[in-house]
Amino acid sequence: MAFSSDNSSGPMNDINVTPLVDVMLVLLIIFIITAPLMQHKVKIELPEANLVQKEEDKNDRVMPITISVKEDGSLFWNDEPITREVLESRLSSAAQQTPQPPLNLRGDKTTKMRTINDITKIAQSQGMLDIGFVATKVKGQ
Repeated sequence: MAFSSDNSSGPMNDINVTPLVDVMLVLLIIFIITAPLMQHKVKIELPEANLVQKEEDKNDRVMPITISVKEDGSLFWNDEPITREVLESRLSSAAQQTPQPPLNLRGDKTTKMRTINDITKIAQSQGMLDIGFVATKVKGQ
């Protein structure tokens, strides 16, 4: 692509963008016309939800069981002191209930993870299915 300053009648080496602009304008007009036609809306009737709970549903809720474990290994069943033997029997009877109550396991800040793991294994061996771990949110986060 050599350019010269004289007015010679040689081949022109510049790109002609006029056809490109014409094609782009035609495509733009086509898209502007067809875009509203492409919005095909199907009318469907969605079911309505009834958010009012029945009184019998409120009575059927099962209160969760909270087991607290301190650093020294002492256990509490809903804030009532308990031994491991009594814990196993209560968990066994709670596992037989229908619906089964959820079990919330709370450990002290300094409780060893081994102790929490032992209590979890006891609960699973007695048939508890819904075991959750309770923690408090750290301030400032």
